[in-house]
Amino acid sequence: MRLNSGIQYDDSGLTASIRAMHLDSEIIGICNENIGGFDKVGYQRKEAVVSSFTEYLGVHGLSTTRDDKVGRIAQSPNPLDIALANKGYFQIRTKDGVKLTRDGRFQIGKDGTLLTLENAQVLSNAGVPIKFPFIPQDLKQVKIDMTGKITMFNPDTYKLTKIGQIGVVDSNGIAVTDPNVKQGYNEFSNVALQQEFLSIMPYIKNFDANRQMFMLQNSVLGKTISQLSSSS
Repeated sequence: MRLNSGIQYDDSGLTASIRAMHLDSEIIGICNENIGGFDKVGYQRKEAVVSSFTEYLGVHGLSTTRDDKVGRIAQSPNPLDIALANKGYFQIRTKDGVKLTRDGRFQIGKDGTLLTLENAQVLSNAGVPIKFPFIPQDLKQVKIDMTGKITMFNPDTYKLTKIGQIGVVDSNGIAVTDPNVKQGYNEFSNVALQQEFLSIMPYIKNFDANRQMFMLQNSVLGKTISQLSSSS
């Protein structure tokens, strides 16, 4: 008696070509998203992760990871624009819960709450919204040091008043001890356009090759069906 075991996978050429084109188009889409995010503040490059079984799983074997390297930092005239010169994320509270972002373009709401441009609340290192006791007449009165501590000149007491400390955490939600906060700066994406254009070319060529293969197989299949039907 002989026992045979194993996994056998049978697939038609047409299906394999379609699966490959679908996978290539998804990866091309990721590259295009990176190119589109080149000038976006706080955008982090996405990188395609292809499983060893992607040949059989197709797009289901594709996932993405984020490149957490620090992006390009440029000066801004707005004192409430801040950038992180080290790895980490700001914590913000949105209607969908607490989110992480590297977009440090902030504003002060009508009630004194520190907000993002999308009106999400900026959280302190204690996990609560940061609120100013009064709205400053000049934003230059607001000072933010390298640790994220916010102070503001109080015209009544002629002293600096501590407002709070911006919470900076890593991707796991653990506090970053040295965020290296830079006031008056914006961090643009960490995307290198030349790298993206070079990385997208092989997938465009693969897509075109699979497209040609699909058209050839489809043509052969059509002729075979036509010959079978005429012979019958």
